[in-house]
Amino acid sequence: MSGEPSPPTFSPDPPSDQPLSAANPPAAIALLRRPYNWRLLAILSLAMFLSVILLTPYAISLQADALKKAHLPLPLKVLLPLQWVGSTILYGACAGIGLFAAGKIGLGLPFLEGWLAGKPDWKLLRRYLLPAILVGAVAGIAILLLSHFVFSRAVEADLKRHGIPIPTHLNPPAWQGLLASFYGGITEEVLLRLFVMSLLVWLGRYLTHSRDVRPSLGVLWVANFLAAVLFGLGHLPAAAALGLPLDAVAITQIVVLNGLAGIAFGWLYWTFGLEAAMISHFSADIVLHVIQPSMFWR
Repeated sequence: MSGEPSPPTFSPDPPSDQPLSAANPPAAIALLRRPYNWRLLAILSLAMFLSVILLTPYAISLQADALKKAHLPLPLKVLLPLQWVGSTILYGACAGIGLFAAGKIGLGLPFLEGWLAGKPDWKLLRRYLLPAILVGAVAGIAILLLSHFVFSRAVEADLKRHGIPIPTHLNPPAWQGLLASFYGGITEEVLLRLFVMSLLVWLGRYLTHSRDVRPSLGVLWVANFLAAVLFGLGHLPAAAALGLPLDAVAITQIVVLNGLAGIAFGWLYWTFGLEAAMISHFSADIVLHVIQPSMFWR
């Protein structure tokens, strides 16, 4: 595949063969004047709220030992709903900002926007559905192989050096992994791609003084890489909650493995739309949290 991939366009006004740039004022104006899609924000917020709830059994299983020792200010049955609502408010705000930034640079959720407008682009969906699933599956398998054959010995030696027993509860039941996969596919993609990456692309286009509505390939790749690194770093608190040491070995493993997958999801985002990244991330999590606990290296 050669040349610069064109981010999907969402306005039905400009013909699809016209570039979205300052050299094409009608297309650029149509993109920049696209009204804010409050219905899409509501759908994303509801989806994230449900994904946070679905994540709960998986998270409780991972932190079972810590919860037994923790002194909670309120019963868990009270804390959990408060956490669900609080997280959704924060994530919804991020989604709102992300939708605004994405609309300024020609990124977003083209299929859902078209569906809400009564013009779903089924051709676009068929174009990326299988590739997104395959990219996610390959990313999940790559993470498993690298974790087992490259990082496992170093991690085990690191745990022994810190006097920490090798955890035996890192693979909750497959059904919990299935439910948790919706959180990765929906909420993490909204936060890392729609919010973080879109803001970075918008900032990069501003800093490079580009007159094009469509960001350059260089800006897209830099933003994608930075978002992927943040995606990896975002998994460090979960590792710390499990009692794992956050030293050079652990940080390298977590950032590298998650970052590689994040780069693939970012490419799908700017090439096809956030829906493709969501499907791919969900597919990767199915490999990691559903198939792997049932079949590999138990």
